[in-house]
Amino acid sequence: QVQLVESGGGLVQPGGSLRLSCVTSGFTLEDHTIGWFRQAPGKEREGVSCSRAIDGFLYYADSVKGRFTISKDDAKKTVYLQMNSLKPEDTGIYYCAALFARVGRCYAPDFFSWGQGTQVTVSS
Repeated sequence: QVQLVESGGGLVQPGGSLRLSCVTSGFTLEDHTIGWFRQAPGKEREGVSCSRAIDGFLYYADSVKGRFTISKDDAKKTVYLQMNSLKPEDTGIYYCAALFARVGRCYAPDFFSWGQGTQVTVSS
């Protein structure tokens, strides 16, 4: 059974940092596309960053390039999203998702397995 559990969200001031974690189970990180998505109130869920180890696929939304970094720890079966220089527009619920397919995009409707989400609020 595929499971993803996010943690690490919270309230942070603009310019601050957070590291989100997604503990996974029931599948192999190596051959799955793993993604971080976010959803702000009244907006669609958008892809923040996606990666796939088996072929090196890596995507970052333009709005987070240079500030966010996706990584994983295979031994811990955990995927991380390091978020630096946070802005108020980064506020939203952040979700971790997995897909057993080699898609070339980071598009929420492609993904079947989702975590419950963790709230990130950037505000002074």
